[in-house]
Formats: sequence, C-alpha cells, structure tokens
Amino acid sequence: MADEGRAHRPRKRFGQHFLTDRRSLERIVEALDPQPDDTVVEIGPGRGALTSLLAARCRRLIAVEIDHDLVRLLQQQFQDRPGVEIVDGDALEADWATLAGGAFLLAGNLPYYITTPLIFRILERPMPQRAVLLVQREVAERLVAAPGSGDYGALTVNVQVAVTVRMISRVSAGAFNPKPKVDSAIVLLTPRPQPLLGADEEKLFRKFVQAAFSMRRKQMLRLTRELWISSAHLAGTVLQRAGIDPSVRPEALTPEAFLMLYREIRTFEKH
Repeated sequence: MADEGRAHRPRKRFGQHFLTDRRSLERIVEALDPQPDDTVVEIGPGRGALTSLLAARCRRLIAVEIDHDLVRLLQQQFQDRPGVEIVDGDALEADWATLAGGAFLLAGNLPYYITTPLIFRILERPMPQRAVLLVQREVAERLVAAPGSGDYGALTVNVQVAVTVRMISRVSAGAFNPKPKVDSAIVLLTPRPQPLLGADEEKLFRKFVQAAFSMRRKQMLRLTRELWISSAHLAGTVLQRAGIDPSVRPEALTPEAFLMLYREIRTFEKH
C-alpha cells in the first residue's frame, strides 16, 4: 500500500508537494505535542506520512483530504486503525470542530495557493487548542514579523491579535516531492489565553486592518482622515485617545494598537 501511495502522481490543481523528510515530519509532531487522549485534525494528509506519526500519538485522528484517489489509498492504508478517520472533502469547507466533536489540535502541510484562507479558517471560533502548519517560508516570516519590519503587514496583525506564533524550523525545498520553487517553514499557532478580539469584531477588524495597510506608506493622521474621519481635528483626537502618534505609519503599530484604534473609531462612528 505504501508503494501505491508513492505511485500517486502529484496534482498541480491541488498544490500537492508531499513532505518526505523524516526529521521535518517529526518536528511537526513534536511541536503539536498530541497526548494519548487528544483528537487531531490533519489538513491534507496526502500520502499519509504525517498521518502515521500523528496516529501513533493520539486517541483519534481525522484527516481531511480533497484528492479522491488519495482518500481511497489512505482508507486502505489505515483500514486497521480504528482511531483514524479519513474524510473525503475540502478542508476550507469542512467543519473541523464538528468533525472533532469537541476540543482538537490541528496540523497540516498547507497548499500554497490556499494558505491564507486556511489560516483565517483556523482563527475562526472554536479554534484548535494548538495548530502546527507547514507553510511557505515567506508566509511564515510574515506571521512572526515584528512591527516596523518589512514582513509586517495585515496578515501579521490579523493573526497575532488572535494567536501567538512561533517559527519552529525552516524546511528546504528538497524535503518535498515534487520539489517546490520555494522553501517552507513550520509554525506553531497557539490561541491567546484571553482573546483580545470579540467574536463579533473579527470580520470588521480584518477589513479595517487591510484598509490601513493598503495605504501603508501614509502617516496615520492622513490615513485616518482618508479612510474614516475627514476632520483633521477629530482624527487627531481619536488617534490621541488610542495612544497613537499621528506621524507614524501603519507598519509601526502593534496588533494591540490597531485594536485600540479600531474601537476608538467605532465609538466615534456611533456618536
């Protein structure tokens, strides 16, 4: 059965690049740290290399695979493992929490072309207790970026306001089959113990941050006037209340500062 899995031809339309490096696979499992009673959801199990390692560490493993041929191969491969469930479906559309039936961990080698949508799905509540993702290195650097750095942007803020992010290790292109054109990295996402953002604020805050970074070279006073408050005096007052220097640019603001400004502007709009 392992031979059949290796014979499966990767499909470009699914962005398939199978991780074959054993040490990188082990690092994903180590970072996720599943316990014997845990339920793990795996996104895109592919040929089952990570699936096998995860299944040995947890009570229940739910692997969501979009490629029907791989689903058939995985079902055969794990047919004698009652704790492993292979789900034929799109990870973007699957209800992970319902599949898990409660608290869960999440792991996955994310296809490059849907990495950002999948990350935003992970941020939706109920979130996994931990998520370990293999992503394009450029995306990983944006996820962990600090304010003021070149990689810091809307994705950084929207992710860091909900979770803490740690880069576990870099993974070279040679660790995959077929070999992608870029390197990757393993990242660990852990929900903040006390959420900064209310569930009812998430969608509007995301649009708010994206709008700000669409004008990232402008100072905050001018940006605020052009996007939200036309009066220079009132815009300056709102920025002062949020504790933001009107001369700085969006890339200098922490996720917490963005949230403070968002709430100040929302309060202003209600009056």
